[in-house]
Amino acid sequence: MIRPKRVALIVALLAAPVAIASCTPGDDAGSADAAARSGGKVAVGATAPGYRTVALSGDSVSLADQRGKVVLLNIWATWCHPCRDEIPELQAIHTKYQSRGLELVGVSVDSDGSDDAIRAFMRDFEMTYPIWRDPDERVSTQFLVIGVPATFLIDRDGVLRWRKTGPIQPGDTTLSAAIERALGS
Repeated sequence: MIRPKRVALIVALLAAPVAIASCTPGDDAGSADAAARSGGKVAVGATAPGYRTVALSGDSVSLADQRGKVVLLNIWATWCHPCRDEIPELQAIHTKYQSRGLELVGVSVDSDGSDDAIRAFMRDFEMTYPIWRDPDERVSTQFLVIGVPATFLIDRDGVLRWRKTGPIQPGDTTLSAAIERALGS
């Protein structure tokens, strides 16, 4: 017979890698290791998954609607501390590249009923880019994301050009180079 304390320990040990993966930077910018983990389904150089949801405004939105634009898709949540850390850098990227055609889209995976909290968060962090809502986390399933934040750069043809699990760091040269290449095409 297994004791309840032992069961709790086993569960905690099994859950630890998932919790750690969702809080730390992992795959980055098309590394072979990132592509291997994705099973080839959401790999840099492959077509990004089709994804449809609802914007915070209530409008139906999709990645297909963004064809012809370079899209930086950032999956986040208000309760995620690494997400909070990266928001100023994402806002700076949005400000810098918006006029050149970069569409930064934040996909909030906050639970249903969180719209007012998301709007308050956006005000507090001075976020001016569009926010899409996905309380069921379909985006995580479609993009094979284990935790948040996660960010994907998609070119005008819908091809994934860069990906990162974990927060975007200020001055990330791999991201800025990937954006420049995508905008230049």
